Amino acid sequence: MDPAPASPARPRRRRGRTALLIAAAAVLGVSGGTAVGYRIQADRPPTPLPPLNQPGLAYPAAPLPKGGAPAPLSAAEDRRVRTDGDLRELLVPKPRGARDLDVRWLHDGWSDPASHARGSYGSAAVFEELVQQELRRIAGAAWDRGGGKETHIELLQFRSGGAAMNKAEGLREESGGDGTPLDGSGNGRYYVFPPYAGDGAEPRYRARAVFQRGDVVADINIYAGERIGAAEIRSLAGRQLERLS
Repeated sequence: MDPAPASPARPRRRRGRTALLIAAAAVLGVSGGTAVGYRIQADRPPTPLPPLNQPGLAYPAAPLPKGGAPAPLSAAEDRRVRTDGDLRELLVPKPRGARDLDVRWLHDGWSDPASHARGSYGSAAVFEELVQQELRRIAGAAWDRGGGKETHIELLQFRSGGAAMNKAEGLREESGGDGTPLDGSGNGRYYVFPPYAGDGAEPRYRARAVFQRGDVVADINIYAGERIGAAEIRSLAGRQLERLS
């Protein structure tokens, strides 16, 4: 008997084309669903946002009774009102018998960044620092009480309390850091330095106080040919602090 003829081989399935058709159908399905979803959302009326003045968030919970609101600060109590005026009026007045000094960094009770920098060590760096810290203005006073004793006061006002704080910190570091705390000032310090002399000249003495009040920094210096007591610089700084508080 002749053997049964072999069945013809089944052609191989073209998997690549089928997979491509399935992937294309899936993409079309997702795209169509997304388009339908956007269309449904577009046809819906907009959902209103919740009101900003939600009940229960107000403070105080109940209106204050008539006459119960705090009174506004007076000009004498509002420090910003005073420091926004003529800053020269907040300088400690010169003592009786003292005479005004003609110093190059001061003109009619005002100074400027360039003049202030010229009176400091490293004037270029000081000027650049003042510009970067947004210095607003400088009021100052200088007087001589006789016997070679000079007092210099500068009030440096900045455009922010943070800038003033940074300047006060820099002046304290320049003075040696620690110093003695100035009562009632928060971050104020005063210093009595050792005598200094050069080229055979008579020794000179110096005392300094630095403190910050709001956007104003007070820098107070006393120069003399004799020793300066701590009580003298402390008292002068305390009087200046009172005028800025």
